[in-house]
Amino acid sequence: MTQARKRRVFPFTAIVGQEEMKLALLLNVIDPRIGGVMIMGDRGTGKSTTIRALADLLPDIDVVAGDPYNSSPDDPDLQSAEVRQRLEHGEQLPTEKRQVPMVDLPLGATEDRLCGTIDIEKALSEGVRAFEPGLLAKANRGLLYVDEVNLLDDHLVDVLLDSAASGWNTVEREGVSVRHPARFVLIGSGNPEEGELRPQLLDRFGMSVEVRTVRDPELRVQVVDQRTAFDNDPDGFNTAVQATQDGLQARVVEAQNRLGQVQIDDDLRLRISAICGELDVDGLRGDIVTNRAARALAAFEGRTEVSEDDVARVAACCLRHRLRKDPLEQIDSGDRVVKVFCKVFDRADSGDRSQFELALAA
Repeated sequence: MTQARKRRVFPFTAIVGQEEMKLALLLNVIDPRIGGVMIMGDRGTGKSTTIRALADLLPDIDVVAGDPYNSSPDDPDLQSAEVRQRLEHGEQLPTEKRQVPMVDLPLGATEDRLCGTIDIEKALSEGVRAFEPGLLAKANRGLLYVDEVNLLDDHLVDVLLDSAASGWNTVEREGVSVRHPARFVLIGSGNPEEGELRPQLLDRFGMSVEVRTVRDPELRVQVVDQRTAFDNDPDGFNTAVQATQDGLQARVVEAQNRLGQVQIDDDLRLRISAICGELDVDGLRGDIVTNRAARALAAFEGRTEVSEDDVARVAACCLRHRLRKDPLEQIDSGDRVVKVFCKVFDRADSGDRSQFELALAA
């Protein structure tokens, strides 16, 4: 049984501009192990619209019917303890199609609401200790979006990042111990004017993108016209771009299936690590994420071999937020990454910034 799509959201393929943000989101969907995306930028630049559009773009997933954790019928790493027990007893589990979950975490959320808590009503009425799943359970196999993540309590950000990294959520409450799958793509957004994340937390996001307000008058008019057309007739607007949406959805699914076949040669891996070393990046997350993002990009473009251009297109997103801040440095952190990439890969520095932007636009 397929659930009807209830959300009427602006289609992903109709969003004008912000190519770096859209690419980073798609790569994380192809390989969630990249570790999520941090989107920093001006207000009103389409951050929330793009993220909701991404969830709507993705194909429905098979889940065990009635399971609150969106458990997979066949992957033990994506199944709750109850589902695994039922399978061990030889039970034939009914399945259903569900839209990829999109959980919007409010700033005022408590840790109990996020992680889950004891069902007091059932404890009082039936005398049993039962667990009531939280937002992390609902987000399993989907997207978890935190707007203004820089205003969220640090301990909640820690919980989110730990669950996103491990794929599991463990709750200890009133003698009840529950561990359930919580594998999701964590997406945070914020405005730098309202405060920055601690460097230790920022480093835990796989990729970071910076979005800017469109200044070109023609593009601004195009954005306004697209939004007006959608608001006036959402169904008609969606129908007009459905073929493009279906095409992009098919590319993402093919990339997910192809990802395991993508290879990256030793020389490229050495150069990626040389870039991280030259930039004085702490730890090895930068190396790992850049490798994964480059492989996901190659898969997205239908190839099984990572190229230098793949590394060029993801390097800034994977490394800019891991650099140590120098208050006297005028150059943008993304440009610092590009300069070091050009040095390590022996490319001309003068033209490469435009090449990066052209590659993203493609």
